[in-house]
Amino acid sequence: MPHSLLITNIKGLAGVADAAPEKPLAGDALKELEVLENAWLLIENGRIARFGRMAEVPDRADEMLDARQGFVLPAWCDSHTHLVFAQSREQEWVDRIKGLSYEEIAQRGGGILNSARKLREMPEEELYEKALKRLDEVRSYGTGAIEIKSGYGLSVDSELKMLRVIRRLKESSRMPIRATFLGAHSVPMEYRQNRQGYIRLIIEEMLPKIAAEGLADYIDVFCEKVAFTVEEMEQVLEAGARYGLKPKVHVNQFNCMGGIEAAIRHGAVSVDHLEVVNDEDIAALQNSNTIATLLPTAPFFLNDHIPPARRIIEAGIPLALATDFNPGTSPSGRMPFVLSLACIQMRMLPEEAINAATVNGAFAMEWGSEYGTIAPGMAANLIVTKPMPSLSYLPYAFGSDLVERVVLE
Repeated sequence: MPHSLLITNIKGLAGVADAAPEKPLAGDALKELEVLENAWLLIENGRIARFGRMAEVPDRADEMLDARQGFVLPAWCDSHTHLVFAQSREQEWVDRIKGLSYEEIAQRGGGILNSARKLREMPEEELYEKALKRLDEVRSYGTGAIEIKSGYGLSVDSELKMLRVIRRLKESSRMPIRATFLGAHSVPMEYRQNRQGYIRLIIEEMLPKIAAEGLADYIDVFCEKVAFTVEEMEQVLEAGARYGLKPKVHVNQFNCMGGIEAAIRHGAVSVDHLEVVNDEDIAALQNSNTIATLLPTAPFFLNDHIPPARRIIEAGIPLALATDFNPGTSPSGRMPFVLSLACIQMRMLPEEAINAATVNGAFAMEWGSEYGTIAPGMAANLIVTKPMPSLSYLPYAFGSDLVERVVLE
């Protein structure tokens, strides 16, 4: 049945455009955020119909929403999360406070392997219920589109269990969700002396079953000294490509290993983390269509290298922001705090951070024509804020909950 929603008395309608963008924003364009003041917005059948100034507001709609001088902007597009997990890992956080490093915890069977043990023991129904609660939580923070990875299974049955949970979330939630297969997240203990054996398990057993059920949109590999080499990553990405899975990969969290250049060769939609980059990495990204996705809450939580956002922006590389929501290194799906850290620690302007978390986040999930921008015909996934003095106040007031309502039509 046709339905319309009219939002009125908007102090500032942010991220407006005449039409859906054709590409992610980069360089100086990243700081260009068009705001229509004293505005209204009409939604028809889940799509943005039109908008304008209050002097010309339509006189009726099926439903009315008074923004009460709050801002309206596109809902966050969180393009990198590990939202499906069994249990938290606060004891490892305490261990790091005591002096153990991420690598030391991982080498003794903690970290990702710890999460994998807990996930294998948890029934699928319980895993789904926990993940659904987290999805509702991140929606309350303003997230309107999200990517969720597997990678805490590390066995055929458990990876399939995770991806089936993600499929159930897709079916039961109004939030659009992308699923990423991350079987190559860590090498299980039982394969530590047979790494190629585990890679064969991914390629010969996991991928065919995942493809048969249509469980994944993308494929990912954790390319790091504590995980997989560049050569191993390429083996997995090549196999994923045979099943139509494009790469969205973890690279350069702790080390520069050539993973960015290799991921680009394999057509990566995005390369994620980038806490450390070198000149070769920057040059490779400049000559590609790959998006650099930064995850500032992870190095904040680990007290590690701050991603070089300004260097990436000044090189003309499209940059997205995401939460990396996971139990080990970023136990939060609060996108507004990601924006605050982007401004405070990475020296991004508020407008750059908002664009990186909306339009560019959407492109990092290949949804740039659907989400992340307020333009006629695009999906009406929106944030209505509480009254506040300016858009800059949103990342500035990092401890305040400023999201009044999230509209997912």
